Amino acid sequence: MRLTVVCALLTGLVIPATQVMAQSAEPQLQTAYCTYADDNEISVRYDASGKNKEEPKNGKVWEPGGSAMTLYTQGPVVLNHVEIPVGAFTVYVVPGKKEWTLVVNKNVTAGSKYDEAQDLVRAPMELGDLNPPVKPLQVALAHMAPKTCTLRLYYGNVGAQVDFTEK
Repeated sequence: MRLTVVCALLTGLVIPATQVMAQSAEPQLQTAYCTYADDNEISVRYDASGKNKEEPKNGKVWEPGGSAMTLYTQGPVVLNHVEIPVGAFTVYVVPGKKEWTLVVNKNVTAGSKYDEAQDLVRAPMELGDLNPPVKPLQVALAHMAPKTCTLRLYYGNVGAQVDFTEK
């Protein structure tokens, strides 16, 4: 009888611990939104779990959270003089010592590897220093003008931003 009680207690402890571990391994998807003056929206979905321990490397494509961010547009927008049509796109970051680059890619197939041939546009990002440092990645979209939403990325000591202008 004692063995049964001990096994029942252990099972009661092990199952919740396993469920908690499984939940923490799941992506923590967050979405940042911005609405233009005409009610069209732009949003970026990303994994905020911080489970990817890979730090950004200068000149290498970085997937914060272990997967590409996803950009959704309800109307055409312009980034670095290139029109991005309505739809879904993957977003990557290429960090550098003095400049970060935002990459918008056409391939939205889940789990696929980055393919430079699918790039729609690359845009330099303005950088600023953060103090204190921020981890894991934080993403925000800010409505700056009737036709301008600014994407902001905060990671480590770096704040990076770039404008999406509605066409």
